Amino acid sequence: MLRPFKLQASPFKASSEAFVSLRWKWSILGFFSLYANIANGQHTTSNVALVGGGSYPQPGEISLSHNGVLFLDELPEFKREVLEVMRQPLEDREVTISRAKFTVTYPSSFMLVASMNPSPGGYFNDPDAPVTSSPAEMQRYLGKISGPLLDRIDIHIEVTPVPFDKLSDDRKGESSVAIRKRVTKARDIQTKRFEDSDAVHYNAQMNVKQIRKYCVLDEDSKQLLKTAMERLNLSARAYDRILKVARTIADLENSEHVNGAHISEAIQYRSLDREGWLG
Repeated sequence: MLRPFKLQASPFKASSEAFVSLRWKWSILGFFSLYANIANGQHTTSNVALVGGGSYPQPGEISLSHNGVLFLDELPEFKREVLEVMRQPLEDREVTISRAKFTVTYPSSFMLVASMNPSPGGYFNDPDAPVTSSPAEMQRYLGKISGPLLDRIDIHIEVTPVPFDKLSDDRKGESSVAIRKRVTKARDIQTKRFEDSDAVHYNAQMNVKQIRKYCVLDEDSKQLLKTAMERLNLSARAYDRILKVARTIADLENSEHVNGAHISEAIQYRSLDREGWLG
């Protein structure tokens, strides 16, 4: 079983509840750390290794990544049935394993980060590509990732090839230190927003009632979102995800209200929902 490793720093201050759950997790592993963790899933990972199980149920990777990050590289290379078992834990932030005589529930509030090539050859929509994949090959390749699983992923980013001019550019971008300050400030805003809640600590955990309270839209923003829902054929779950992401974008800009620009940017982060993405 894979073991999470320590990060040298964490941009987020853990709540007392998160601290207790982290202590529980590391005590199972036999050691303890104050740092957040990252776990890497492998293509050969089984259902049991991912969600937990066995004759005497042990926690899997999603529980060992609790309050941390689970990174899955080359997502379509995983077996579809392995990916599908994450659907409910992503929604409930816990996983329940039942046996004949008892039931065990492990926490699984983790951040799922995944990467993938857009096609088996890795050169989708690249006119200079030495290898091309047929539409049938691409559909078969991407078919391992179901719509319900994609619905549960808040942000989809399509990364285009970087030209040589940008690779060789000496200009420096925004530093990690500056980005961390913005993220920490946005996280502090969310901590204050949900200080009276025992179960919710940041935007991603909001329930429907809280979304309606903290993601109030004006008429223009509502119309923009309605148009996107109809054209992209988005689900109700995707609708909630867009609002949560838009609320976070507003927090990063230190904006009290969610406006059309925030909604528009959040919609752009649903690239795998776009009609015609496969060309």
